[in-house]
Amino acid sequence: MANHHGSEGLVRVGANTVAEVTGFSFTASAEYAEDTTLSDTAKTYNTTAITSWSGSVTAFWDETDTSGQVAMAPGANVSLVLAPEGVDSGDTRYSGNALITEITRNVQRGAITEITFNFIGNGTLTSATS
Repeated sequence: MANHHGSEGLVRVGANTVAEVTGFSFTASAEYAEDTTLSDTAKTYNTTAITSWSGSVTAFWDETDTSGQVAMAPGANVSLVLAPEGVDSGDTRYSGNALITEITRNVQRGAITEITFNFIGNGTLTSATS
C-alpha cells in the first residue's frame, strides 16, 4: 500500500505553481435522480449521474504571486491543477476549470497571515498521471 506525505503536493493555476501553499482539499461527488415508482418496494435511481467537485486551497498570503494567488480572485474561472503527489513521472493529478467562490484571510498576532480560496468545479474533474 502506498502512502504519500503532504510535502509532495502542489497546486497550479494553469501552468503556474501557486506560491506558499500549506494545504488543499477537494471532494468529488455524483448526484443521481430517483426513479422509484409507487409499486417499488425499495428506492431506485437512474444510473446517469451528474458529477460535481469543490474544495479549498490554503496558503501563506503572498500578494506578489500574480499568476497564482492573485489570479484566484472571487468570481475568477481558473484552470486548476491539484497534485497531491506532486508532478513527478507517474504521479496522479486532478484538473479542471474552477470558479473561485470565496477568499478568507486569517490574520493573527504572532502568526503568518493565511489565505484560503474556496472553489467549485465548472465542468468535469479529470484525473491523469504525469
